[in-house]
Amino acid sequence: MTEAVVFDLDDTLLHNDRTISDTTVRVLRTLALKGIRIIPASGRSPESMEPYVHRLGCCDTFIACNGAEVWNTGGKCLMKVALPLKTAEDIIRFGDEYGVYMQTYDYGSFHYNKESYHAKEYAVSTGLRGVQTPDLIGFLQNHPTCKILLMADPDLVSRMRSDASVRFAGRASITTSKPTFLEVNPLNTSKGLALSFCADHFGFHLEQTIAFGDSLNDLSMIQAAGTGVAVANAWDEVKSCADDVCPSNENDGIAHYLLDHFPSYF
Repeated sequence: MTEAVVFDLDDTLLHNDRTISDTTVRVLRTLALKGIRIIPASGRSPESMEPYVHRLGCCDTFIACNGAEVWNTGGKCLMKVALPLKTAEDIIRFGDEYGVYMQTYDYGSFHYNKESYHAKEYAVSTGLRGVQTPDLIGFLQNHPTCKILLMADPDLVSRMRSDASVRFAGRASITTSKPTFLEVNPLNTSKGLALSFCADHFGFHLEQTIAFGDSLNDLSMIQAAGTGVAVANAWDEVKSCADDVCPSNENDGIAHYLLDHFPSYF
């Protein structure tokens, strides 16, 4: 008996134009009415997730910032872990060494170090307000954060991920949701650990959970769930760790997988 369904948003549930189909909404709402808990889990900030949570209309909980935050739809934070200030400062210095675009977050806004098309695209894709803040280290003194995002071309991000994973071992969690994103979160935070928190908090069982994802930041969640499913457009590393593969995000893969596996519900 499946007790919970958890899924990434971008490139997993959302179409490439960042919309959710009526079919997907109908399927997830039907499962919710059958008593299955529906949990979005994204690298996005809570404010950026809220329009999608509202569109689904069947979630009372969601996981944000790659698992560093868990919120209910009433606006209550159930769990939040911030980066230690010294670690956050060192991450900014690390990004400065590579000369890349960086940003952090503060209540519906993202603060970035320098003008770039990355800032413009991020504002469009998330609906958040961007504020140029050249002194990110100074900003962090009074604005603790759960996430720092560094952006660059995929080859540089790959090199940076290898470097950061060594330099910040035991200090931070390093992951990637898109080839151009290097995401830094507090140590011992991940979507998988946040899913475990939700299971303990709400009393459902991980082995009775289905998790869907596409990228490296979804691996922990796919491995923690009883059934991990990669969408067809997922990274090869994700597919190799998943129990199953469903159609792509553009083809409503999550909805079709659930329709196939729960025919008596529809």
